[in-house]
Amino acid sequence: MRCLWLTLADPEPQHNGQYVYSGGLIESVAATGSEIEVLGLRRPESSRCNGTRDAHGVWWLPSDPLDPSQSRWGSLASWLPHIAYRGRTAEMRRTLRDLLNKGGWDGIVFDGISVGWALDQVRDHYAGRRDRPRLIYVSHNHEESLRAQVAESQRPFLRRQAVRFDAVKVSRLERDLVDSVDFVTAITPEDLQLYRRRRNDKPMGVITPGYSGRRLAERRISTRLPRRAIIVGSFDWIAKRMNLEEFVDVADPLFAGQQVELQAVGSADESFLRQLRRKTQATRFTGTVADLNRYLDEARIAIVPERNGGGFKLKVLEYVFNRIPVFALSGSFAGVPLIHDDSVMLFPDHAALAQGVVDAIDDVDFLNRLQERAFAVCRDRFDWPSRGRQILSAIAAP
Repeated sequence: MRCLWLTLADPEPQHNGQYVYSGGLIESVAATGSEIEVLGLRRPESSRCNGTRDAHGVWWLPSDPLDPSQSRWGSLASWLPHIAYRGRTAEMRRTLRDLLNKGGWDGIVFDGISVGWALDQVRDHYAGRRDRPRLIYVSHNHEESLRAQVAESQRPFLRRQAVRFDAVKVSRLERDLVDSVDFVTAITPEDLQLYRRRRNDKPMGVITPGYSGRRLAERRISTRLPRRAIIVGSFDWIAKRMNLEEFVDVADPLFAGQQVELQAVGSADESFLRQLRRKTQATRFTGTVADLNRYLDEARIAIVPERNGGGFKLKVLEYVFNRIPVFALSGSFAGVPLIHDDSVMLFPDHAALAQGVVDAIDDVDFLNRLQERAFAVCRDRFDWPSRGRQILSAIAAP
């Protein structure tokens, strides 16, 4: 089976959830023995170059580097939202044209809404032809609802209007993708229901991420560990920055008064981190780190404070398989079989979440029960190979 995979950028190195999900799916499809060719923007930190062949197939990575802030003003004048506009470079369009002319594809995968720019080009190429391959949309979120939520949470009036305008374009593009493809995958059952409310006639399925990171056979949390909680993530997206800042504003004074440490580990703009460092006492912001494991090993509790941008959280799997008990806002993640007060602790707001961490930080027996039960219920549910087979089944369906 021959598959053309359209993605935002080379997923290596996989330093955030988007790249982990894309990279894992690409690898799992390639592992089935299928022929896969990937088109995405080049990332300077990756060792791959345009035309690289490896065990996963062929990588077409045009010379346009990925720039997250690329042409924000240009996207305002475009029908495309910024998340898709930044990938619509001249080299990407030219390479896609060449790949479509090459032909012989059994399936074309649109890996996330960021490649929605390619939809018109693919449709125009196959218009009126009987050899059109199966088109698959692999969604990373139900973007329409997510972007609307993020827009309404913006405080400055002008920013809220700009984000609302972009959210409208996201909604239009996502609906066009769903209407145009042959099969839609959702990352959680909750997202699947949102898609089905509008297009219950469209073939759809759930493909949650797999997990291929470190799995600790055993870990015992003890009083010898620092009285420390941890938040791991990539804080480059505005919703992630808002979630972190809002929680820290509430938690830092409480933690400082109770001698509890908080570590926020992950990439973010240095100016944003400097701003937070100036107003906090108990919180340390590490920025990008080379070795995440040592930070995980020294934490008693992992926190998921997302009020905006729910859905599947790959970092929850990282916490679970590294045996760190998870304390989270209710509704902050989905797709993981964790139960409140059994394998996870859930709280209604940031104040309750911060207080819950303080109340439990010294109850190591309780913390160990949480992490053991979470590991047990997730142990056999998140393998990558089955995800590749799901994609191929969608392509092969009549």
